Amino acid sequence: MKRVLKWLGIAVLAIVLLIGGFALYVQFRSLPTYDVAVPSVTIERTPERIARGRHLAMSLCAECHRHPTTRTLSGTQMLDLPEQFGIAYSKNITNHPTKGIGAWKDGELLWLLRTGIHPKTGQYVPPWMPKFIHMSDEDLQSIVAWLRSDDGMVSSTDQDNIESSPSWFAKFLVTIAFKPFDYPASPIPQPDTTNLVTYGKYLATGVYDCYACHSADIASMNQLEPEKTPGFFGGGTQMLDVNRNPMYASNITFDKTHGIGTWTEQQFITALRDGFRPNGTPIKYPMPRGVHMSDLELRAMYAYIKTVPTSTNVVPASHVYTPAAGATVGEKAYLSYGCVNCHGSKGIGYGDLRLADKKYPDDSTLISVIRNIRSFYPESTMPIWEGRIKEDEYASLAAHVRKLGRATQ
Repeated sequence: MKRVLKWLGIAVLAIVLLIGGFALYVQFRSLPTYDVAVPSVTIERTPERIARGRHLAMSLCAECHRHPTTRTLSGTQMLDLPEQFGIAYSKNITNHPTKGIGAWKDGELLWLLRTGIHPKTGQYVPPWMPKFIHMSDEDLQSIVAWLRSDDGMVSSTDQDNIESSPSWFAKFLVTIAFKPFDYPASPIPQPDTTNLVTYGKYLATGVYDCYACHSADIASMNQLEPEKTPGFFGGGTQMLDVNRNPMYASNITFDKTHGIGTWTEQQFITALRDGFRPNGTPIKYPMPRGVHMSDLELRAMYAYIKTVPTSTNVVPASHVYTPAAGATVGEKAYLSYGCVNCHGSKGIGYGDLRLADKKYPDDSTLISVIRNIRSFYPESTMPIWEGRIKEDEYASLAAHVRKLGRATQ
């Protein structure tokens, strides 16, 4: 009996040492590397491709790579990344020859976007960088054509890249679960845009990847077969706002109690493009605005999501900001309308307010910017607040914005 216990103890100790050794291996290793086989491709940069590429990139690339100060795709911190993945910074993907992708070949960009393997180093790109394995060849080539264009968003920007700090959990995932994808062996055609359900599936699972957030957990998403993702479109994934407070992705199946089953097509379009639910409440960051999406795209996604099996999943309540005692009317409005989720408690976030006080010295202009940002900056994803904010709150809200700007200069 003593001998059995002795060997059992040795076996348990060996298992513990193996687990501990593996944990240390994951912690101290760099991200895994793989072989690189960049395709020899030169993409013709037609005006049609550049326009299509811009249309897609403004909803895909710009959401993560646009810097709030340079206003180009020079990279920034991904503030909405769940804490379990660590701290991540998007890269400079402007046409700078050394700090950006100005010297990259077309095939290198296609290789990275398809496989998730860096074409220069062979290193695997962590799961927060999308891999467009289902996107059509034409759409992906259009994005590359736009990245090569003279558009101001990708103009050469001399900004250093900041290295990300993946957590142990992120390193574990890329060691065990998330692997790079094979480069397609055959062409991926354009979808049939006349079939709304087919086109909507392509957009929701192959282009905009709505399912990645609106399912149970990003860590369990099935990129090869999106519809097999646990909790598909039932929501619950925990994200973060710019203050690192928890925000949960909604159940967007057509369950009438817990999802969006009572929404009309127009209400769906308004929610995605303008950022307001049918009851008038704002949809808060980190949910992006589909301001660059076409009516056809939004109608198609609505048609497809209606076919997704409904879910009764009850999503946890997201963080709610409560004004402190003595808060001004402007501060209360800043919190209640969700400005704080994007701009942060101190005005430094996805949209940086530090320059607002000097940039708009008179209140009438600043209030006009708040009312309709896109009359000043057509590319902005900030909601149009005209008719949404109470008239007697604008002056106080503008005063609070000025206060935040002065405090952070």
